[in-house]
Amino acid sequence: MTYVLDACALIAYLKKEEGQEKVLDILQKAENETASVYMSIINLIEVHYGFVDDLGKERAAVILNKIYNLPLQIIDTLNSHVFSEAVRFKSTYKGKGSISKNPLSLADAIGLATAIDRHGVFVTADGGFLEPEAVEHAPVFWFRPPKQEK
Repeated sequence: MTYVLDACALIAYLKKEEGQEKVLDILQKAENETASVYMSIINLIEVHYGFVDDLGKERAAVILNKIYNLPLQIIDTLNSHVFSEAVRFKSTYKGKGSISKNPLSLADAIGLATAIDRHGVFVTADGGFLEPEAVEHAPVFWFRPPKQEK
């Protein structure tokens, strides 16, 4: 099985938030070599800058080192397929005036496109952005219930 983590999945694991045990299970599968786990560098940037803002550069650097020691493969390039899929998602799910109610962030568009490219499951809790049409393109696993949009 192949998984692609969204930033919120890794943050939940690191901060021991609701759903972290499901992310831990996925990482343990990777450790046991029964799964492959990926994350786009763009999603990792989201994780890291959040810790820099919350904890400062030095403590965030310690956490980043911990992340690099996880059984998690960081994808630091965009191939043409991920590029075109991310553009399509971002332009299709841009919020008001489009087919979606809520805008899809660039990082989420890249994460979802990466999951499609890797024939994997996108692991997230950001369910509000995923319209039914988007979910048809890649399996999505919500490690905790997505927040309902108001």
